[in-house]
Order: sequence, then C-alpha cells, then structure tokens
Amino acid sequence: MQINQLPPKTICIKMQQQLFSPNEQAQLLNADKLPADIMKVIHREKWLLMWVAKKFNGLDLPFSQGLDLLYQLAKIDGSLGWLVTLCAGANYFSKNLAPQIATEIFSTSHVCLGGSGMVGGTAEAINAHEFRINGKWKYATGSSHLTHFTLNAKVCDEIVSFVLPKEKVTIIPDWTSMGMRATNTFSFEVTDVVVSQKYSFRYDQFFTQDNTSEIPFVVFADLTLLVNYIGMAQSFAEKVGSSTMQLYAENVLTKIVTIAKEIEQQIANNQSFDPKNIQAIHSFGEATVEKLCEYFAQTYPMAGIAASRTTSPINQVFRDFFTATQHANFRKK
Repeated sequence: MQINQLPPKTICIKMQQQLFSPNEQAQLLNADKLPADIMKVIHREKWLLMWVAKKFNGLDLPFSQGLDLLYQLAKIDGSLGWLVTLCAGANYFSKNLAPQIATEIFSTSHVCLGGSGMVGGTAEAINAHEFRINGKWKYATGSSHLTHFTLNAKVCDEIVSFVLPKEKVTIIPDWTSMGMRATNTFSFEVTDVVVSQKYSFRYDQFFTQDNTSEIPFVVFADLTLLVNYIGMAQSFAEKVGSSTMQLYAENVLTKIVTIAKEIEQQIANNQSFDPKNIQAIHSFGEATVEKLCEYFAQTYPMAGIAASRTTSPINQVFRDFFTATQHANFRKK
C-alpha cells in the first residue's frame, strides 16, 4: 500500500478498551491540570514508560501498539493524549543516555521527563566534565508533573541536550492558550546550574536497543503526533454526529497502524530506511492534518449554539484540536 493511499472505506477499528471510569473522564472536562486520579492511572500503567526498555523499568511496547494506545487516550481527552505522548516521547531519550545514568533516573518512582525542543540557552564548559547552564525555554508539556526537564543548549558552535532534575529548574506558568489547558505547557528557566557531562546526550547516539531505537526520530515524532489528531477528530466526529468524518479518521488510523507494522517488520529484517519513504510519511501527515482541519471547520456549525459554550465537550475538543495543530511539526509556515 502506498503511503498516500487510504484503506478501503470500511469500519476497521477494533473495540477500544475502557481505560478510565466515567467519573475519571468527567474530571477532564475543562480541567486546568490533569487530575491526581488520572495521573495515578498513568503511572500505575506505566504509559509514560511505553518507549523505555524493560531493563529500565519500561514497557518497551511495539510501535504499533503504542500508537494505538496514544490514539485511545487522545480520543478520551486532547490534553491527556498530548501529555502522555510528549512525556513518553521525552522518556524515549532513555536510550540516548549512558546506561548508568538511565538506570539512576528511571529507578525513580513516577519518573516523567519533558522539556523543549527549542534552543533557548547556553552551556558553558567550566572544566573537562562540567557545564554551567543558563537560559529560558518555552513549551515544556506537562511541566507540573515532570521529575526531570530536557533542554537543548548551545555549546560553542554545536547543540547539546541535557537532562536536569526539576529542583534545578524554575517553572514559569505562562500557558494561556485557548485549548490543551490541562497539558500545563509552561516555560522554564535555568540560572547558573552546574551539571555533569554525564547528563548530556545526543539525539543520534544510542546506548540501548529496544523496540523503537531503530526508528528515525522524525518518523517516530510524525506518527505519535498524528494519532493524537486522529483521536481528537474521532471524538469530535462522534459528538457532532458526522459519520463522514468518523470514517475518514478510522481509515487514516488504520493506515497509520499499517505503516507502523511495516516499520516493525522492516526493523526485524534489518532493512534501512529510505529517505523517500520518510518524507512520504511526513507528507501523508501534513495532508491528513490539513484535511482534518477542513472537517473540523465544516462540521462545527452542525453542533449548534450549545457548542459555542466553553463548558461544552464539543467546544473543548474544537479548542484542543486547533491548539495542538499549531505544533511546528505539521504546521505550514
């Protein structure tokens, strides 16, 4: 099947499991932070460790299985799915850390990494083994729940990533977007923090092999974000009653899972990734998000005046989706 080709128009999504009770789901409506009951389930089920090797206390899920879980979470609530996706995505960097450091960090109860992909500061080498970090970084999803912050800093003429415990970071509660309110996607600041070189890492250097370590990070990012958009779209379509939008979302999800399973097979066969296929997956994601935006805009008027109330579940999904699609990954410049 070609990347830009959707499956036949059939209902092909399996029955979704019940991840939260109705009472737990009700707490997510217009929440400014993920409730403690929800976070308790997230940590109990180790969802933030879905991409972490089992030797570091992770689940090490197959790629297709993890994508299906992220879709289900985003369908329940946009902020829920997004926070788990990005924090699990930050925990993914366990494989980029030296094994002794990964063991140290991931032995901690309820470990949760998160941070910014931006270059917001500098790391000054003060000796052969330590750096002094200063700077401010935006858009750290899940800031209120993080145990460690990841950041990119400029070291001379290159960019190096670091992981810092939350005690070394000052959170700036400046997330005022119309949607995804419960993600607590705050900025954070670091002032004159000295950190050992042991807590630095590079995106393209791996120390641990697991189910996702061979997947190009751009593909990993594309598909994990894309299932979030599909989950929110499916939730919106069901609430509004648009069977056309539902069917489109279901078919796209089936295609994503097919791509993920093909990637798993490719890795099992020790096959390299064709740059053209990597670009084709990204283009497929861009086209999908563009189409979903059209569906949201065309379908929203069907919901009536009640959907304009900020207390409406339909309104929340609408706001969440159009906030999430401002992420730089698929946003057209």
